[in-house]
Amino acid sequence: MMPIQYATRPGSRYPGGATVDSGGVNFAVFSRNATAMELLLYESADCPEPFQVIRLDPETNRTFFSWHVYVEGLTAGAHYTWRVDGPDDTKRSGRRFDRTRELLDPWAAAVTDRLWNRNRACLNGGGAPSMRAAVVSGGYDWEGDRPLESPSESTIIYELHVGGFTRHPSSKVAHPGTFRGLIEKIPYLKDLGITHVELMPVMAFDEQDLPESVAALGLKNFWGYSTHSFYGPHPGYCVTPEAGTHAHEFRDMVKALHRAGIGVILDVVFNHTAEGGARGPVINFKGFVNELFYHLEPNDRSVYRDYTGCGNTVNCNHPLPARFIIRCLEGWVREMHVDGFRFDLASVMARGEDGNPMRHPPVLWNIEFSDVLLNTRIIAEAWDAAGLYQVGTFPGLRWAEWNGRYRDVMRRFVRGEPGLAGQAATNLSGSSDLYQPLDRLPTNSINFITCHDGFTLNDLVSFNDKHNDANGENNRDGSNDNLSWNCGVEGDTDDPQVLALRRRQVKNYMAILLLSQGVPMILAGDEVLRTQRGNNNCYCQDNELGWLDWTLMEKNRDVLRFVREMIAFRKRHPCLMRTRFLTGRKQPGRSLPDVSWHGIRLNEPPWSDPDARTLACTLSATEDHEEDLHVILNMASDPVSLDLPEIAGLSWHRAVDTWLPSPEDILRVPDQLPVRDHRILAHARCVMVFEGRPGRS
Repeated sequence: MMPIQYATRPGSRYPGGATVDSGGVNFAVFSRNATAMELLLYESADCPEPFQVIRLDPETNRTFFSWHVYVEGLTAGAHYTWRVDGPDDTKRSGRRFDRTRELLDPWAAAVTDRLWNRNRACLNGGGAPSMRAAVVSGGYDWEGDRPLESPSESTIIYELHVGGFTRHPSSKVAHPGTFRGLIEKIPYLKDLGITHVELMPVMAFDEQDLPESVAALGLKNFWGYSTHSFYGPHPGYCVTPEAGTHAHEFRDMVKALHRAGIGVILDVVFNHTAEGGARGPVINFKGFVNELFYHLEPNDRSVYRDYTGCGNTVNCNHPLPARFIIRCLEGWVREMHVDGFRFDLASVMARGEDGNPMRHPPVLWNIEFSDVLLNTRIIAEAWDAAGLYQVGTFPGLRWAEWNGRYRDVMRRFVRGEPGLAGQAATNLSGSSDLYQPLDRLPTNSINFITCHDGFTLNDLVSFNDKHNDANGENNRDGSNDNLSWNCGVEGDTDDPQVLALRRRQVKNYMAILLLSQGVPMILAGDEVLRTQRGNNNCYCQDNELGWLDWTLMEKNRDVLRFVREMIAFRKRHPCLMRTRFLTGRKQPGRSLPDVSWHGIRLNEPPWSDPDARTLACTLSATEDHEEDLHVILNMASDPVSLDLPEIAGLSWHRAVDTWLPSPEDILRVPDQLPVRDHRILAHARCVMVFEGRPGRS
């Protein structure tokens, strides 16, 4: 029985995508230079032939940039693609129209990729089955939920991969590797104490976007930095994507996280798309507005400028892509209730249409000034793959930045390099040298030691070199400059001294991160010593290399406890979460300067000592219920003896000492005892923290 043939009328150019109402569905897409347009309707995600092809009339179905049609009586559940015709003069104009190809709606809210074949879609002449968009209704019961608006200074970010977080069999969730699987692990996140999850890309991406040598091993694009549909959740993270439940499943996750007091930050990839360069597939943007959406060489517009290392670069500051990006972000906040965005290779978004950096890039300032995004976290990876590095100078004022310099300095300091005490102190203080001159704040600095890109924390203390052979690129991929130290043995060992040192170094890194002004970010699994066996680029490893093994929670419960208690310690101390930079002066109502710096001797910071590996500081409390803190960082290979400050009416209590075994390494207040001697021995490579309370000095 043939499906019904639906009647149509011209429809509206706004909004983009497929919009369902009581009478049918309005479809709208943009294409400035197309000469003909067809809408193909399918019964299901994998139906071989469309049940209706609707040819749009340019006289009645085109307005300015947009093509549009209203299909009367059509309901949610149908699937659709577009075919576009127009001039194909790629070298001269950059237009890539091909009437034989089926294109995915750039505004698709729900995508199915069961028929997708990237290799076929890369061939000239097209015609390969494409991904399809599902028509979905917009209704959802949020039950009063809204985006969280917690203070930036109290944020603790936990970067995780939705698939890898629960895909390991040990996770024992009902729906591993999905948004629903993540919901089942919310009690763990709440117990850990983090305030926000930063989800690696969850917008629909191409799992087949890989180098040929990698694909030949049966691997796939796991991380997801290959977006093609910016409005729709990735179908691979959904339980029933063929039914178009993408948005509902994502919203269920957000609502559940919010109920637990946990915010949701999305890692978004607006610097490039899954369509790659000239030999890449035509998915959507290439077929509709290639000449506007991408940076192209002016003398040969068939050549894509590549500032991303991924084959193409989005022309972010052209008005059309800029508006597309802004509307997309605002939609994820309004319709999906997300709390923030981390922008991958964000410096691409500072480049003008000529490819050069702009002083005031419109897209970035419009993100900053958007009313909808007013209380949304915006975080930049402030560099790109073509050498533009903007850490400390990223355009805008409220943009936070992944502080790559913090990562590098702290890695070098903790592994024992001398002469870094001054730089470490600056980073510990919120990197005022980077952010204060431009009237920015400590919260502009996202502090991290590890992230998805590079070694895990366990591997950082276990490997001197990367071991990426499993990726199929002859160990050429991934960074060669990891600033790591294997503690004397490369990789696996049963040497108890090496293992103890590695554990201590992990605790040192975690302690320093959570004692630093700014916003800390922890890589998921670092709290339980997750390893990638020395692979520092697991972008293609959808297997045990890239998954979190939940048996580690028990195996390394001492490290998990330490991290959990350090997070709780940070939350108890507003002096570690300041909204303004440290000054070295007394603050109103306080008897101590906000910070005093020390070296081996009190009040003698080792700023000019080229051999210094030890740093100490005293931090004044900011609130009446809070204790003053004294922090000692001894990254030397030998123990050192130091004095504790003698403050009238104050007694010091040891809270943290990473040299000691669990549970002595970090103590809650009731378990702490006063220190009787003002002379303290700091063992080799350890972090110590003391809390000051009223008592005999």
